[in-house]
Amino acid sequence: MGFPKRAMALVAVASAVALLGAGATAASPRRDGDWATWQKDAAGSRHNAAEWRITPHNVKNLKLKWAFAYQKSESPVRSQPAIVDGVAYFGGPDGKFYARDARTGAQRWTTDLSGIAPGPRAAVPWDGPAVADGRVYFGDVRGYLYSLDQRTGRVVWAKQVDAHPAATVTSSPIVHDGKVYVGTSSGENADPDPDHSRAYPCCTFRGHVDALDARTGELVWRHYTVPEPKPVGTWPSGATRYEPSGAGVWSSPTIDPRTGTLYVGTGQNYTGSAGDFDTLLALDVRSGAVKWRNQVTKADTWRGLCNDPSPQGWCPGLADGSALDYDIGATPNLFTVNGRTLVGVGQKVGVYHVFDATTGEVVWRRQLGVPLPSGGISGIQWGTSFDGRRLYIATYFAGPGTLFAVDPGTGAVLWETPHPADGCTTGGAADHPDVCTLAHGPAVSSSPGVVYEGSNDGKLRAYSAHTGRVLWTFDTVRDFATVNGLPGRGGAISGGGGGAVISHGMVYVQAGYWPTYPNPGGSVLLAFGL
Repeated sequence: MGFPKRAMALVAVASAVALLGAGATAASPRRDGDWATWQKDAAGSRHNAAEWRITPHNVKNLKLKWAFAYQKSESPVRSQPAIVDGVAYFGGPDGKFYARDARTGAQRWTTDLSGIAPGPRAAVPWDGPAVADGRVYFGDVRGYLYSLDQRTGRVVWAKQVDAHPAATVTSSPIVHDGKVYVGTSSGENADPDPDHSRAYPCCTFRGHVDALDARTGELVWRHYTVPEPKPVGTWPSGATRYEPSGAGVWSSPTIDPRTGTLYVGTGQNYTGSAGDFDTLLALDVRSGAVKWRNQVTKADTWRGLCNDPSPQGWCPGLADGSALDYDIGATPNLFTVNGRTLVGVGQKVGVYHVFDATTGEVVWRRQLGVPLPSGGISGIQWGTSFDGRRLYIATYFAGPGTLFAVDPGTGAVLWETPHPADGCTTGGAADHPDVCTLAHGPAVSSSPGVVYEGSNDGKLRAYSAHTGRVLWTFDTVRDFATVNGLPGRGGAISGGGGGAVISHGMVYVQAGYWPTYPNPGGSVLLAFGL
Protein backbone atom coordinates (compact mmCIF):
# COMPACT_ATOMS: atom_id res chain seq x y z
CA MET A 1 0.00 0.00 0.00
CA GLY A 2 1.14 3.56 -0.50
CA PHE A 3 0.60 6.39 -2.91
CA PRO A 4 0.78 5.97 -5.81
CA LYS A 5 2.16 2.41 -6.20
CA ARG A 6 2.11 0.60 -9.51
CA ALA A 7 2.52 -3.05 -10.27
CA MET A 8 3.40 -4.87 -13.50
CA ALA A 9 1.23 -7.95 -13.41
CA LEU A 10 -2.42 -8.88 -13.51
CA VAL A 11 -4.30 -11.33 -11.38
CA ALA A 12 -7.30 -13.13 -12.83
CA VAL A 13 -9.90 -13.78 -10.17
CA ALA A 14 -13.18 -15.37 -11.17
CA SER A 15 -16.47 -14.88 -9.39
CA ALA A 16 -17.31 -17.82 -7.18
CA VAL A 17 -20.63 -19.62 -6.99
CA ALA A 18 -23.05 -17.94 -4.60
CA LEU A 19 -23.54 -19.87 -1.38
CA LEU A 20 -26.05 -17.70 0.49
CA GLY A 21 -29.36 -16.02 -0.14
CA ALA A 22 -30.79 -12.68 0.89
CA GLY A 23 -31.70 -11.53 4.37
CA ALA A 24 -28.61 -9.61 5.42
CA THR A 25 -28.24 -7.52 8.54
CA ALA A 26 -25.43 -5.51 10.08
CA ALA A 27 -23.47 -7.55 12.62
CA SER A 28 -23.57 -4.88 15.35
CA PRO A 29 -25.00 -1.57 14.10
CA ARG A 30 -24.60 1.65 16.06
CA ARG A 31 -28.04 3.23 16.13
CA ASP A 32 -27.30 6.73 17.37
CA GLY A 33 -26.68 9.67 15.06
CA ASP A 34 -23.06 10.29 16.10
CA TRP A 35 -20.16 9.06 13.95
CA ALA A 36 -17.57 8.33 16.62
CA THR A 37 -15.07 6.18 14.71
CA TRP A 38 -13.74 5.82 11.18
CA GLN A 39 -15.70 2.58 10.85
CA LYS A 40 -18.90 4.20 12.27
CA ASP A 41 -19.46 1.05 14.37
CA ALA A 42 -17.67 -2.10 15.46
CA ALA A 43 -18.91 -3.91 12.34
CA GLY A 44 -17.30 -1.38 9.99
CA SER A 45 -20.56 -0.54 8.25
CA ARG A 46 -19.75 3.11 7.43
CA HIS A 47 -23.54 3.51 7.50
CA ASN A 48 -25.51 5.87 9.73
CA ALA A 49 -28.83 4.08 10.20
CA ALA A 50 -30.07 6.85 12.50
CA GLU A 51 -29.86 9.58 9.87
CA TRP A 52 -33.44 10.66 9.06
CA ARG A 53 -33.05 14.29 8.10
CA ILE A 54 -31.23 13.74 4.79
CA THR A 55 -33.22 11.56 2.40
CA PRO A 56 -33.03 10.58 -1.27
CA HIS A 57 -35.71 13.21 -1.93
CA ASN A 58 -34.01 16.20 -0.30
CA VAL A 59 -30.29 15.42 -0.58
CA LYS A 60 -30.21 17.66 -3.66
CA ASN A 61 -30.82 20.57 -1.28
CA LEU A 62 -27.55 20.14 0.65
CA LYS A 63 -25.70 23.45 0.92
CA LEU A 64 -22.31 24.37 2.31
CA LYS A 65 -22.75 25.48 5.93
CA TRP A 66 -19.14 26.15 6.83
CA ALA A 67 -15.59 25.57 5.65
CA PHE A 68 -12.40 25.30 7.67
CA ALA A 69 -8.98 25.89 6.06
CA TYR A 70 -5.58 24.60 7.10
CA GLN A 71 -2.26 26.38 6.86
CA LYS A 72 -0.73 25.63 3.46
CA SER A 73 1.20 22.38 3.67
CA GLU A 74 2.95 19.89 1.41
CA SER A 75 1.12 17.07 3.16
CA PRO A 76 -2.33 16.05 1.85
CA VAL A 77 -5.36 16.26 4.12
CA ARG A 78 -6.63 12.82 5.17
CA SER A 79 -7.96 12.73 8.75
CA GLN A 80 -11.66 11.81 8.49
CA PRO A 81 -13.58 13.67 11.23
CA ALA A 82 -15.46 12.06 14.10
CA ILE A 83 -18.73 13.72 15.13
CA VAL A 84 -19.71 13.24 18.79
CA ASP A 85 -22.02 15.27 21.05
CA GLY A 86 -22.19 18.17 18.59
CA VAL A 87 -18.41 18.46 18.08
CA ALA A 88 -16.28 17.60 15.05
CA TYR A 89 -12.84 16.13 15.88
CA PHE A 90 -10.20 15.95 13.14
CA GLY A 91 -6.51 16.27 12.39
CA GLY A 92 -4.85 18.58 9.90
CA PRO A 93 -1.87 18.39 7.54
CA ASP A 94 -0.44 21.28 9.59
CA GLY A 95 0.42 19.07 12.57
CA LYS A 96 -2.53 20.19 14.68
CA PHE A 97 -5.62 18.45 15.98
CA TYR A 98 -8.91 20.31 16.12
CA ALA A 99 -12.26 20.26 17.89
CA ARG A 100 -14.90 22.46 16.22
CA ASP A 101 -18.61 22.95 16.72
CA ALA A 102 -20.20 20.51 14.31
CA ARG A 103 -23.03 22.93 13.36
CA THR A 104 -21.14 26.20 13.02
CA GLY A 105 -17.44 25.42 12.81
CA ALA A 106 -16.71 27.59 15.86
CA GLN A 107 -13.55 26.67 17.75
CA ARG A 108 -13.75 24.42 20.80
CA TRP A 109 -10.03 23.72 21.16
CA THR A 110 -6.85 23.16 19.15
CA THR A 111 -3.89 20.98 20.13
CA ASP A 112 -0.50 21.57 18.51
CA LEU A 113 1.27 18.21 18.20
CA SER A 114 4.64 19.61 17.10
CA GLY A 115 6.07 19.86 20.62
CA ILE A 116 5.34 16.25 21.53
CA ALA A 117 8.51 14.18 21.12
CA PRO A 118 9.87 16.42 18.33
CA GLY A 119 11.84 14.67 15.61
CA PRO A 120 12.82 14.84 11.94
CA ARG A 121 9.25 14.25 10.74
CA ALA A 122 6.27 16.48 11.42
CA ALA A 123 3.53 15.11 13.68
CA VAL A 124 0.80 15.02 11.02
CA PRO A 125 -2.36 12.98 11.79
CA TRP A 126 -2.84 10.49 8.94
CA ASP A 127 -5.87 8.65 10.23
CA GLY A 128 -9.34 9.39 11.56
CA PRO A 129 -9.94 9.67 15.31
CA ALA A 130 -11.98 7.40 17.56
CA VAL A 131 -13.87 9.12 20.38
CA ALA A 132 -14.73 6.98 23.41
CA ASP A 133 -15.13 7.39 27.16
CA GLY A 134 -14.07 11.03 27.22
CA ARG A 135 -10.94 10.51 25.12
CA VAL A 136 -9.96 11.12 21.49
CA TYR A 137 -7.56 8.55 19.97
CA PHE A 138 -5.63 8.90 16.70
CA GLY A 139 -2.23 8.27 15.12
CA ASP A 140 0.29 10.26 13.10
CA VAL A 141 2.74 9.90 10.25
CA ARG A 142 5.64 9.29 12.68
CA GLY A 143 4.19 6.15 14.23
CA TYR A 144 2.73 7.80 17.36
CA LEU A 145 -0.68 7.11 18.87
CA TYR A 146 -2.33 9.84 20.96
CA SER A 147 -5.01 10.07 23.62
CA LEU A 148 -6.46 13.54 24.17
CA ASP A 149 -9.01 14.72 26.68
CA GLN A 150 -12.25 15.05 24.72
CA ARG A 151 -13.33 18.22 26.53
CA THR A 152 -10.08 20.21 26.58
CA GLY A 153 -7.69 18.69 24.04
CA ARG A 154 -5.08 18.07 26.73
CA VAL A 155 -2.64 15.29 25.80
CA VAL A 156 -3.28 12.42 28.21
CA TRP A 157 -0.65 10.19 26.63
CA ALA A 158 1.34 9.85 23.42
CA LYS A 159 3.00 6.53 22.63
CA GLN A 160 5.33 5.69 19.78
CA VAL A 161 3.94 2.36 18.58
CA ASP A 162 6.92 1.80 16.27
CA ALA A 163 10.37 3.42 16.41
CA HIS A 164 11.27 2.49 12.82
CA PRO A 165 12.18 5.76 11.05
CA ALA A 166 9.63 5.08 8.28
CA ALA A 167 6.79 3.77 10.47
CA THR A 168 3.40 5.44 10.13
CA VAL A 169 -0.15 5.06 11.40
CA THR A 170 -2.81 5.28 8.69
CA SER A 171 -4.97 2.70 10.45
CA SER A 172 -7.73 4.49 12.34
CA PRO A 173 -8.03 3.09 15.88
CA ILE A 174 -11.06 1.35 17.30
CA VAL A 175 -11.81 1.22 21.03
CA HIS A 176 -13.34 -1.84 22.68
CA ASP A 177 -13.52 -3.05 26.27
CA GLY A 178 -10.83 -0.73 27.60
CA LYS A 179 -8.35 -1.27 24.77
CA VAL A 180 -7.36 0.67 21.67
CA TYR A 181 -6.67 -1.46 18.58
CA VAL A 182 -4.60 -0.08 15.71
CA GLY A 183 -2.35 -1.22 12.86
CA THR A 184 1.05 0.14 11.82
CA SER A 185 2.63 0.39 8.39
CA SER A 186 5.47 2.35 6.81
CA GLY A 187 6.72 4.21 3.77
CA GLU A 188 10.03 2.33 3.79
CA ASN A 189 9.42 0.65 0.45
CA ALA A 190 8.21 3.74 -1.42
CA ASP A 191 11.03 6.29 -1.22
CA PRO A 192 10.40 8.77 -4.05
CA ASP A 193 14.15 9.36 -4.48
CA PRO A 194 15.59 6.46 -6.56
CA ASP A 195 19.20 7.30 -5.70
CA HIS A 196 18.45 7.17 -1.98
CA SER A 197 16.45 3.95 -2.41
CA ARG A 198 19.34 2.25 -4.19
CA ALA A 199 21.71 3.08 -1.35
CA TYR A 200 19.23 2.18 1.36
CA PRO A 201 19.58 -1.20 3.15
CA CYS A 202 16.01 -2.26 2.37
CA CYS A 203 14.01 -3.43 4.18
CA THR A 204 13.64 -3.82 7.93
CA PHE A 205 10.07 -2.81 8.75
CA ARG A 206 7.57 -5.37 10.10
CA GLY A 207 3.85 -4.63 10.00
CA HIS A 208 1.89 -5.21 13.19
CA VAL A 209 -1.46 -4.93 14.94
CA ASP A 210 -1.44 -3.62 18.50
CA ALA A 211 -3.78 -3.56 21.47
CA LEU A 212 -3.02 -0.78 23.94
CA ASP A 213 -4.55 0.00 27.30
CA ALA A 214 -6.94 2.86 26.58
CA ARG A 215 -6.27 4.50 29.92
CA THR A 216 -2.46 4.41 29.94
CA GLY A 217 -1.34 3.64 26.39
CA GLU A 218 0.69 0.66 27.56
CA LEU A 219 1.03 -2.19 25.07
CA VAL A 220 -1.19 -5.18 25.92
CA TRP A 221 -0.33 -7.39 22.95
CA ARG A 222 1.18 -7.21 19.45
CA HIS A 223 0.81 -9.40 16.39
CA TYR A 224 3.64 -9.05 13.86
CA THR A 225 2.70 -9.81 10.27
CA VAL A 226 6.17 -11.02 9.19
CA PRO A 227 9.13 -12.71 10.89
CA GLU A 228 12.05 -10.53 11.91
CA PRO A 229 14.00 -9.40 8.80
CA LYS A 230 17.51 -10.85 8.49
CA PRO A 231 20.44 -9.83 6.24
CA VAL A 232 20.52 -12.15 3.23
CA GLY A 233 23.04 -10.45 0.94
CA THR A 234 23.33 -7.15 -0.83
CA TRP A 235 21.58 -5.02 -3.42
CA PRO A 236 23.45 -4.06 -6.61
CA SER A 237 24.65 -0.91 -4.84
CA GLY A 238 26.27 -2.98 -2.10
CA ALA A 239 23.67 -1.96 0.48
CA THR A 240 22.57 -4.76 2.79
CA ARG A 241 19.45 -6.63 1.75
CA TYR A 242 17.04 -7.85 4.44
CA GLU A 243 14.26 -10.43 4.16
CA PRO A 244 11.36 -10.83 4.77
CA SER A 245 9.83 -7.44 5.43
CA GLY A 246 6.69 -5.34 5.03
CA ALA A 247 3.09 -6.57 5.21
CA GLY A 248 2.08 -3.27 6.75
CA VAL A 249 -1.37 -2.75 8.23
CA TRP A 250 -2.80 0.27 6.44
CA SER A 251 -6.45 -0.31 7.20
CA SER A 252 -8.66 0.09 10.24
CA PRO A 253 -9.81 -2.98 12.22
CA THR A 254 -13.35 -4.11 12.89
CA ILE A 255 -14.49 -6.15 15.88
CA ASP A 256 -17.20 -8.71 16.59
CA PRO A 257 -17.88 -8.20 20.32
CA ARG A 258 -19.93 -11.42 20.52
CA THR A 259 -17.00 -13.65 19.60
CA GLY A 260 -14.18 -11.37 20.73
CA THR A 261 -12.65 -11.34 17.25
CA LEU A 262 -10.76 -8.53 15.51
CA TYR A 263 -10.56 -8.51 11.70
CA VAL A 264 -7.95 -6.58 9.74
CA GLY A 265 -6.19 -6.73 6.37
CA THR A 266 -2.49 -6.51 5.51
CA GLY A 267 -0.27 -5.28 2.70
CA GLN A 268 2.42 -6.78 0.49
CA ASN A 269 5.94 -7.89 1.34
CA TYR A 270 8.70 -5.37 0.62
CA THR A 271 11.35 -8.09 0.37
CA GLY A 272 11.18 -11.87 0.62
CA SER A 273 7.94 -13.80 0.56
CA ALA A 274 6.78 -14.77 4.02
CA GLY A 275 4.33 -13.97 6.77
CA ASP A 276 0.80 -12.62 6.66
CA PHE A 277 1.07 -10.52 3.49
CA ASP A 278 -2.14 -9.75 1.53
CA THR A 279 -4.07 -11.49 4.29
CA LEU A 280 -7.30 -11.05 6.18
CA LEU A 281 -6.53 -11.80 9.82
CA ALA A 282 -8.97 -12.88 12.51
CA LEU A 283 -7.34 -12.23 15.91
CA ASP A 284 -8.49 -12.84 19.47
CA VAL A 285 -9.13 -9.40 21.00
CA ARG A 286 -7.85 -10.52 24.40
CA SER A 287 -4.54 -12.08 23.39
CA GLY A 288 -3.84 -11.29 19.73
CA ALA A 289 -3.75 -15.01 18.95
CA VAL A 290 -4.63 -15.91 15.36
CA LYS A 291 -8.06 -17.54 15.09
CA TRP A 292 -7.72 -17.89 11.33
CA ARG A 293 -6.02 -16.24 8.39
CA ASN A 294 -6.87 -16.20 4.70
CA GLN A 295 -4.11 -15.14 2.33
CA VAL A 296 -5.67 -13.93 -0.91
CA THR A 297 -2.48 -13.63 -3.01
CA LYS A 298 0.12 -16.41 -3.32
CA ALA A 299 3.08 -14.04 -3.67
CA ASP A 300 3.34 -10.25 -3.67
CA THR A 301 6.72 -8.57 -3.23
CA TRP A 302 6.86 -4.92 -4.26
CA ARG A 303 8.91 -1.81 -3.50
CA GLY A 304 9.04 1.66 -5.00
CA LEU A 305 11.93 0.87 -7.33
CA CYS A 306 9.63 -1.49 -9.23
CA ASN A 307 8.48 1.76 -10.90
CA ASP A 308 12.04 2.61 -11.93
CA PRO A 309 12.78 2.57 -15.69
CA SER A 310 15.45 -0.07 -14.98
CA PRO A 311 14.05 -2.12 -12.09
CA GLN A 312 16.17 -5.24 -12.64
CA GLY A 313 17.99 -6.10 -9.46
CA TRP A 314 15.95 -3.63 -7.44
CA CYS A 315 12.42 -4.98 -7.74
CA PRO A 316 12.23 -8.20 -5.70
CA GLY A 317 9.18 -9.64 -7.42
CA LEU A 318 10.14 -8.81 -10.97
CA ALA A 319 11.66 -12.16 -11.91
CA ASP A 320 8.74 -14.33 -10.80
CA GLY A 321 5.92 -11.88 -11.62
CA SER A 322 4.99 -11.25 -8.00
CA ALA A 323 5.59 -7.47 -8.04
CA LEU A 324 1.87 -6.88 -7.67
CA ASP A 325 1.14 -4.35 -4.90
CA TYR A 326 -2.18 -6.08 -4.23
CA ASP A 327 -2.66 -5.12 -0.58
CA ILE A 328 -5.77 -5.45 1.46
CA GLY A 329 -5.82 -1.79 2.36
CA ALA A 330 -9.56 -1.64 2.96
CA THR A 331 -11.39 -2.06 6.24
CA PRO A 332 -13.51 -5.24 6.59
CA ASN A 333 -17.30 -5.29 6.84
CA LEU A 334 -19.11 -7.62 9.24
CA PHE A 335 -22.66 -8.68 8.38
CA THR A 336 -25.07 -11.57 8.80
CA VAL A 337 -26.87 -13.40 5.99
CA ASN A 338 -29.54 -15.96 6.88
CA GLY A 339 -28.09 -16.32 10.37
CA ARG A 340 -24.50 -16.80 9.22
CA THR A 341 -21.97 -14.11 10.19
CA LEU A 342 -19.72 -13.12 7.31
CA VAL A 343 -16.76 -10.80 6.92
CA GLY A 344 -16.03 -9.11 3.61
CA VAL A 345 -13.11 -7.01 2.44
CA GLY A 346 -11.93 -5.34 -0.75
CA GLN A 347 -8.50 -5.80 -2.32
CA LYS A 348 -6.46 -3.54 -4.54
CA VAL A 349 -6.77 -6.00 -7.44
CA GLY A 350 -10.46 -5.04 -7.52
CA VAL A 351 -11.84 -8.18 -5.87
CA TYR A 352 -14.27 -8.15 -2.97
CA HIS A 353 -13.82 -11.28 -0.83
CA VAL A 354 -16.38 -12.70 1.60
CA PHE A 355 -15.46 -15.28 4.25
CA ASP A 356 -17.25 -17.15 6.99
CA ALA A 357 -16.42 -14.99 10.02
CA THR A 358 -15.93 -18.02 12.28
CA THR A 359 -13.82 -20.28 10.06
CA GLY A 360 -12.32 -18.10 7.33
CA GLU A 361 -13.88 -20.31 4.65
CA VAL A 362 -14.43 -18.51 1.33
CA VAL A 363 -18.13 -17.86 0.72
CA TRP A 364 -17.90 -15.83 -2.49
CA ARG A 365 -15.58 -13.55 -4.43
CA ARG A 366 -16.46 -10.93 -6.99
CA GLN A 367 -14.17 -9.18 -9.46
CA LEU A 368 -15.44 -5.61 -9.80
CA GLY A 369 -14.21 -3.82 -12.88
CA VAL A 370 -11.14 -4.73 -14.90
CA PRO A 371 -7.72 -4.61 -13.22
CA LEU A 372 -5.29 -2.31 -15.02
CA PRO A 373 -1.63 -2.97 -15.82
CA SER A 374 -0.83 -0.40 -13.13
CA GLY A 375 -1.73 -2.99 -10.53
CA GLY A 376 -2.84 -1.93 -7.09
CA ILE A 377 -4.17 1.52 -7.97
CA SER A 378 -6.99 0.04 -10.06
CA GLY A 379 -8.90 -1.74 -7.33
CA ILE A 380 -10.68 -1.22 -4.01
CA GLN A 381 -8.70 1.12 -1.81
CA TRP A 382 -9.93 2.11 1.66
CA GLY A 383 -13.33 0.73 2.47
CA THR A 384 -16.92 -0.05 1.61
CA SER A 385 -20.32 0.54 3.19
CA PHE A 386 -23.10 -1.84 4.24
CA ASP A 387 -26.62 -0.62 5.00
CA GLY A 388 -28.21 -3.90 6.06
CA ARG A 389 -29.34 -4.73 2.52
CA ARG A 390 -26.52 -3.94 0.12
CA LEU A 391 -22.77 -3.57 0.03
CA TYR A 392 -21.59 -0.36 -1.67
CA ILE A 393 -18.14 -0.75 -3.19
CA ALA A 394 -16.12 1.72 -5.27
CA THR A 395 -13.14 1.06 -7.53
CA TYR A 396 -10.30 3.53 -7.95
CA PHE A 397 -8.47 3.86 -11.31
CA ALA A 398 -10.47 1.21 -13.14
CA GLY A 399 -11.12 2.79 -16.53
CA PRO A 400 -13.13 4.58 -15.05
CA GLY A 401 -13.68 4.03 -11.35
CA THR A 402 -17.15 2.67 -10.69
CA LEU A 403 -19.57 2.55 -7.75
CA PHE A 404 -21.30 -0.82 -7.26
CA ALA A 405 -24.20 -2.08 -5.18
CA VAL A 406 -23.68 -5.78 -4.44
CA ASP A 407 -25.89 -8.45 -2.88
CA PRO A 408 -24.16 -9.48 0.39
CA GLY A 409 -25.29 -13.09 0.15
CA THR A 410 -24.38 -13.88 -3.44
CA GLY A 411 -22.02 -11.20 -4.71
CA ALA A 412 -24.42 -10.39 -7.53
CA VAL A 413 -24.07 -6.83 -8.83
CA LEU A 414 -27.41 -5.07 -8.26
CA TRP A 415 -26.39 -1.87 -10.02
CA GLU A 416 -23.22 -0.15 -11.13
CA THR A 417 -22.61 3.51 -11.88
CA PRO A 418 -19.42 4.40 -13.74
CA HIS A 419 -17.72 7.61 -12.75
CA PRO A 420 -19.54 10.49 -14.50
CA ALA A 421 -17.76 11.08 -17.78
CA ASP A 422 -17.83 14.88 -17.39
CA GLY A 423 -15.89 14.82 -14.11
CA CYS A 424 -12.77 16.35 -15.64
CA THR A 425 -14.53 18.75 -18.02
CA THR A 426 -16.79 20.48 -15.50
CA GLY A 427 -16.13 22.52 -12.38
CA GLY A 428 -12.68 23.50 -11.20
CA ALA A 429 -11.11 20.30 -12.50
CA ALA A 430 -11.77 21.42 -16.07
CA ASP A 431 -8.90 23.91 -15.74
CA HIS A 432 -6.49 21.11 -14.80
CA PRO A 433 -6.84 18.23 -17.27
CA ASP A 434 -3.27 17.19 -16.46
CA VAL A 435 -4.29 16.54 -12.83
CA CYS A 436 -7.85 15.26 -13.01
CA THR A 437 -8.72 11.57 -13.24
CA LEU A 438 -12.01 9.65 -13.07
CA ALA A 439 -11.09 7.70 -9.96
CA HIS A 440 -12.67 6.97 -6.56
CA GLY A 441 -10.07 7.12 -3.81
CA PRO A 442 -12.21 7.56 -0.66
CA ALA A 443 -14.03 4.93 1.33
CA VAL A 444 -17.76 4.74 0.61
CA SER A 445 -20.29 5.98 3.19
CA SER A 446 -24.07 5.75 3.39
CA SER A 447 -27.24 6.72 5.22
CA PRO A 448 -30.75 5.40 4.56
CA GLY A 449 -31.38 5.61 0.82
CA VAL A 450 -28.23 7.60 0.02
CA VAL A 451 -24.64 6.59 -0.82
CA TYR A 452 -21.75 9.09 -0.73
CA GLU A 453 -18.49 8.86 -2.66
CA GLY A 454 -15.84 11.40 -3.61
CA SER A 455 -13.46 11.53 -6.52
CA ASN A 456 -10.10 12.67 -7.78
CA ASP A 457 -12.06 15.21 -9.85
CA GLY A 458 -12.67 17.13 -6.62
CA LYS A 459 -16.39 16.41 -6.49
CA LEU A 460 -18.43 14.83 -3.72
CA ARG A 461 -21.49 12.98 -5.02
CA ALA A 462 -24.60 11.49 -3.45
CA TYR A 463 -26.16 8.48 -5.20
CA SER A 464 -29.48 6.72 -4.86
CA ALA A 465 -28.97 3.54 -2.83
CA HIS A 466 -31.71 1.89 -4.87
CA THR A 467 -30.70 2.77 -8.44
CA GLY A 468 -27.20 4.25 -8.36
CA ARG A 469 -28.42 7.49 -9.96
CA VAL A 470 -26.45 10.62 -9.04
CA LEU A 471 -28.69 12.78 -6.83
CA TRP A 472 -26.31 15.60 -5.86
CA THR A 473 -22.86 16.86 -6.83
CA PHE A 474 -20.66 19.44 -5.13
CA ASP A 475 -17.45 20.69 -6.70
CA THR A 476 -14.73 21.48 -4.16
CA VAL A 477 -12.06 22.78 -6.60
CA ARG A 478 -12.81 26.40 -5.75
CA ASP A 479 -11.89 29.00 -3.17
CA PHE A 480 -13.84 29.11 0.10
CA ALA A 481 -14.54 31.73 2.74
CA THR A 482 -13.62 29.94 5.95
CA VAL A 483 -14.66 30.15 9.60
CA ASN A 484 -11.03 30.53 10.68
CA GLY A 485 -10.16 33.24 8.15
CA LEU A 486 -7.43 31.35 6.27
CA PRO A 487 -7.53 31.04 2.48
CA GLY A 488 -8.79 27.60 1.51
CA ARG A 489 -9.44 25.64 -1.64
CA GLY A 490 -10.58 22.08 -2.17
CA GLY A 491 -9.25 19.41 -4.47
CA ALA A 492 -9.32 15.65 -4.74
CA ILE A 493 -11.60 14.23 -2.06
CA SER A 494 -9.54 12.68 0.71
CA GLY A 495 -8.77 9.04 -0.06
CA GLY A 496 -6.07 8.40 2.49
CA GLY A 497 -8.24 6.43 4.82
CA GLY A 498 -11.25 8.71 4.82
CA GLY A 499 -14.55 9.51 3.18
CA ALA A 500 -17.78 11.37 3.83
CA VAL A 501 -19.24 11.41 7.36
CA ILE A 502 -23.02 11.76 7.79
CA SER A 503 -24.30 12.83 11.20
CA HIS A 504 -27.37 14.65 12.53
CA GLY A 505 -28.42 16.13 9.21
CA MET A 506 -24.90 17.19 8.21
CA VAL A 507 -22.29 15.79 5.80
CA TYR A 508 -18.55 16.37 6.36
CA VAL A 509 -15.63 15.73 4.02
CA GLN A 510 -11.95 16.64 3.69
CA ALA A 511 -10.84 18.04 0.31
CA GLY A 512 -7.25 18.41 -0.81
CA TYR A 513 -5.77 14.95 -1.30
CA TRP A 514 -3.62 13.46 -4.07
CA PRO A 515 -3.59 14.20 -7.04
CA THR A 516 -2.79 17.77 -6.08
CA TYR A 517 -4.57 20.68 -7.73
CA PRO A 518 -2.84 24.09 -7.68
CA ASN A 519 -3.77 25.79 -4.44
CA PRO A 520 -2.48 29.16 -3.18
CA GLY A 521 -3.98 28.43 0.25
CA GLY A 522 -4.61 25.33 2.31
CA SER A 523 -6.84 22.28 2.04
CA VAL A 524 -10.30 22.39 3.59
CA LEU A 525 -12.80 20.55 5.74
CA LEU A 526 -16.31 21.16 4.37
CA ALA A 527 -19.60 20.81 6.26
CA PHE A 528 -22.96 20.59 4.45
CA GLY A 529 -26.54 20.72 5.68
CA LEU A 530 -30.08 21.17 4.41
